[in-house]
Amino acid sequence: MMDNRASKLGKFYIIFVFLLMYMPIFYLIIYSFSKGTTMANFDGFTLSHYGELFADKRMLAIFLDTILIALLSSLFSTIIGTMGAIAVHNTKRRHQRETLLSLNSILLVSPDVIIGASFLIFFTALKLPLGFWSVLLSHIAFEIPIVLLMVLPRLDEMSPSLINAAMDLGATSAQILSKIVLPFIQPGIIAGFFMAITYSLDDFAVTFFVTGNGFTTLSVEIYSRARQGISLEINALAGIMFVFSLVLVGIYYLIENHNLSSGRKLDRVEVPDR
Repeated sequence: MMDNRASKLGKFYIIFVFLLMYMPIFYLIIYSFSKGTTMANFDGFTLSHYGELFADKRMLAIFLDTILIALLSSLFSTIIGTMGAIAVHNTKRRHQRETLLSLNSILLVSPDVIIGASFLIFFTALKLPLGFWSVLLSHIAFEIPIVLLMVLPRLDEMSPSLINAAMDLGATSAQILSKIVLPFIQPGIIAGFFMAITYSLDDFAVTFFVTGNGFTTLSVEIYSRARQGISLEINALAGIMFVFSLVLVGIYYLIENHNLSSGRKLDRVEVPDR
C-alpha cells in the first residue's frame, strides 16, 4: 500500500512540475493566435501576428543572427571543449586535474552579470569593437565548460585497455583518437553540442553586455521591446522558438536512438570460432 501511495504521489508530483514549467509557454503560444492586441482576453483565432512577424525584416534578421551565433559558437566550443576534456583526462597528477576542473567550473558558477562585465572590460581593453565577434567569442567562452563536463564522464568510462591494445597493435596517436576515442565519446560530444546551442539561445545577461554596433540577439531584442509593452508578435516568436526547440530535441533523440541501435547490433555480433 505504501509503495502504491508513493508511486501515485511521485506521478502527481511529476505532472505538477511539468504543468508548472509548460503552462506559461502554452499561455504565450495560445495568445499568439488571438485577434486582440493584449493577453487580457482571447478575442478569436487569427494568424495575423505570425504574418506581422514574418513581415518584420528586423526581427527575422535578428532571428537568423541568433541561430548563426548559436550554431557557430556551439561548433567551436564543442571542438575546443572536447580537446580540453581529453587533455584533462590525460592529466596524470590528481592535483593538476582538480585545479583544471576548478578553473573550468568558474564560468559555470559565476553570476552571468559578472561574466558579462568581465568580457566587456576585456574587449574594451583590447579595443575590439562590440558586435558579432564579441558576442560569438563570449558565447564560445561560456559554452566550453559545458561541453567539457558533458564529454569528460564518457572519457572516464573508457577502459585504458582499449588504448593499450591499440598501441600494442601499432596504431598511431591519430588512429587511436579517430578510431577509438572519438567514437566512444561521441554521445557526450553530441550532448555537449546541443547543450551549447541551448545555452547560446537562452543567454541574455552576457550578450547584453557585449553586444553593440547595431548587432543584437533575440533575448536582448525581446527585452528591449518588452520595456515598451509586450506585443503579440513576441508571442508568435515564442511559438516558433518553441517549435524550433522541439525540433532540436527530436534530432538529438534520433541521433541517440541511432547510436543505441548501432551499439546493440555490435553487441549481437558473434566472433566465429577458428
